[in-house]
Amino acid sequence: MGDKKLIKIALVGNPNTGKTSLFNQLTGLKQKVGNYPGITVDRKEGFFRLNAKTAASIIDLPGTYSINPTTLDENIVLDTLLNPNASEYPDVIVMVADVENLKRNLLLFSQLKDLEIPIVLAINMADQMNKKGISIAIEALKADLNTEIVLISARKNTGIEILKEAILNYKKFSTITLDDLSAKIDEAFFEDLKRAFPKLPLYQAWLTITQFRNLKHLDEAQKEAAKAFLKNHSKVKQLQHRETILRYQQINNILKKDYDVNRVEGTDLRAKIDSILMHRVFGYLIFFLILFVVFESIFDWASLPMDLIDHVFLQLSSWAKTQLAPGVLTNLIINGIIPGIGGIAIFIPQIAILFLFISILEETGYMSRVVFLMDKIMRVFGLNGKSVVPLMSGTACAIPAIMSARNIGSWKERLITILVTPFITCSARLPIYAIIIALIIPDKRLFGFISLQASVLMALYLIGFLTAVLSAYILDKTLKIRKKKFFIIEMPNYKIPSPKNVAYAIIEKTKAFIFGAGKIILALSIVLWFLASNGPYHFKNATQIVKQENPELPESSTAFTKKLGSYKLQHSYIGTMGHIIEPLIKPLGYDWKIGIALISSFAAREVFVGTLATIYSVENEGDTKTIRERMKNEINQNTGKPLFDFPTGMSLLLYYVFAMQCMSTLAVVKRETNSWKWPMLQLFFMTGLAYLVSFITYTVLS
Repeated sequence: MGDKKLIKIALVGNPNTGKTSLFNQLTGLKQKVGNYPGITVDRKEGFFRLNAKTAASIIDLPGTYSINPTTLDENIVLDTLLNPNASEYPDVIVMVADVENLKRNLLLFSQLKDLEIPIVLAINMADQMNKKGISIAIEALKADLNTEIVLISARKNTGIEILKEAILNYKKFSTITLDDLSAKIDEAFFEDLKRAFPKLPLYQAWLTITQFRNLKHLDEAQKEAAKAFLKNHSKVKQLQHRETILRYQQINNILKKDYDVNRVEGTDLRAKIDSILMHRVFGYLIFFLILFVVFESIFDWASLPMDLIDHVFLQLSSWAKTQLAPGVLTNLIINGIIPGIGGIAIFIPQIAILFLFISILEETGYMSRVVFLMDKIMRVFGLNGKSVVPLMSGTACAIPAIMSARNIGSWKERLITILVTPFITCSARLPIYAIIIALIIPDKRLFGFISLQASVLMALYLIGFLTAVLSAYILDKTLKIRKKKFFIIEMPNYKIPSPKNVAYAIIEKTKAFIFGAGKIILALSIVLWFLASNGPYHFKNATQIVKQENPELPESSTAFTKKLGSYKLQHSYIGTMGHIIEPLIKPLGYDWKIGIALISSFAAREVFVGTLATIYSVENEGDTKTIRERMKNEINQNTGKPLFDFPTGMSLLLYYVFAMQCMSTLAVVKRETNSWKWPMLQLFFMTGLAYLVSFITYTVLS
């Protein structure tokens, strides 16, 4: 039995083997579970108990096909497993393999085995063996691989206790390598390698010299030793190819005896489905139809819960007015916090529906088909199919989407993907789109079933996507960076989405949106309320000035109260700031209040609605209208017409399609590119483009 109080485990495997599902089962943490490469782009750490006396820490490493990295996230695997001095260096590796793709998975296993770290092979999706006609001679395979093997199903939580028992016994595992490949590859070369790095196990020494540029833990002396060795041995690439061939020969010989597959029925069914979903014509039409259903649902399914949330916040505001004692704090709650939070909470149903569909597409395996389907199109624009993963993920949030670009091997393609992903409409834009579309687009149906509002929403998403790929084309032609010309994608089996995983995804992502945006909105609501409720001379003497300008109006009248609220807001601190920037935004059809909302939404796009809710609430103190009603009734002081008319509404919609209105996105671009050059380029280009398009739109439509 393992006698340590804490056993450190590294969870390793190819993409799409159910590694993160196993991590969730073991730790209870709800990491994102999907069915396409690029989900885990960094290490995720969790803790669980193996028995009453022994705990375990487990690191979920990014999916990798080989210990030789081709992408940034695969470097993490190599660096973790080759640094014995690191605090997270594992006592034992749990290698997760897919029962249907054992041959490909065992390449990575054979490399891990040669690292001489105790390892257990967890063959996942074992519940599919009978259905797929797979049989494994487990005891024979254990002997041939010289390792412990456990059959599990991470989705159905079977075999997990047996796996825990195996981990407890890791000290009994053999760390002898599978075969002396060094003698077969080039015996003289590896003898030289042993002499050059006598303190390292042979395979670790081999990886040190071939991958030293990717190993962050090496000091300068070690890197220089690797360079010196390579200078005297020029055929390393050739030896790497020979190593891969020999490993596959070894794996083939083992699997011929111990592993048998008869997939006639299963493969035929999958092939038939793929022939439809990946058809060169119908595949795109089906994808387009799926997108349309998503956007139709965002408006149709969400209308009832949105009305309910709107009503709840309206009642909450009315209750606060009657129950709380008059004063500054009550004013802050009624005119600052409740409108600000309510202005964003109303969009939770639409965001949850968006996440529902994204999770289902990921879980079923359809997303990998989309990646493959889009590869030819993406290549025209300087990207590859893997760029679709960040671009699709960007519909939820640009930050994890940009991070998921780490699984793109070519630096040029990865950089271009990072730079254009913010054009993809994220969930933070959805509240802005939804409320403005509701104001300027009639709630009508084309042909009796196609929602005009949903069609406009889908058009905005498509404009963002087309802008992203056109920008990628321009960058591909202008950036003088070499790029690799390869693309590998695995087609996973179709799966029925796990209700548990889908529910977790919706809850966690919606919660992240609510609390992430909520904290910013709450803070900004307080700041905006203060700036809108205080001001210099004219604000402090507002009552006297309004009385002098309107002697015919009694102070108790509704008309006087409205004029006083409007005058106070215009001469408050925030009104003064707004009037300073108004000349700059007036050509776009915006007034100073919209200008303040634009500036505050740079903290987070969704703050736009909350900002207007706070400003209008302070201006119309005592008014019980919802934010939608207030925006609908807002009048343009220059024209006397509704402010949010069709030209202004379209100008705003297109501004948010193109503008870089997110500080967090800029920060993550800086981190991923290790330079301020690229985020600054994004900021100025996207903001300039947004201004130009909005100006043209308003000018043409007015």
